[in-house]
Amino acid sequence: MPTYNGGCYCGNIRYELSLDSPDQARMSICHCTNCKKFTGSAFGITAKIPASAFRLRKGQTTHHVGDNGSGTQLTREFCGACGSGVLEYGAHAGENVYLFYGSLDEPDALPPKGEFFCKERAQWLPEIPGLFHKREVKE
Repeated sequence: MPTYNGGCYCGNIRYELSLDSPDQARMSICHCTNCKKFTGSAFGITAKIPASAFRLRKGQTTHHVGDNGSGTQLTREFCGACGSGVLEYGAHAGENVYLFYGSLDEPDALPPKGEFFCKERAQWLPEIPGLFHKREVKE
């Protein structure tokens, strides 16, 4: 069972991710406005993982709940000291959470498999070859 470690920028938050296989993490790039606002970037990158695979080992996350832009409440967990994003989840996540790529100690171990909300991709940002591309989530 592969194990991945991660945490926040300042080190106050540390976690462990235990998966049956690397394929259990569906890492994807999201170009929606909500992800752009939260990350302060041109996109967000998260891995859909089973909530049971995530274990907080050090510290406590701060929670923020807000509308994801489509009327669904989205919870984001982040470090209250440095602001690093760790997890997000909403009503439609089921038994899953979304882990922020940059919070992994070795993020390249779980590379992105696709892109969502490509209709909102920044015009200067090229499509990434070899990944699936969806204009919206449900396409």
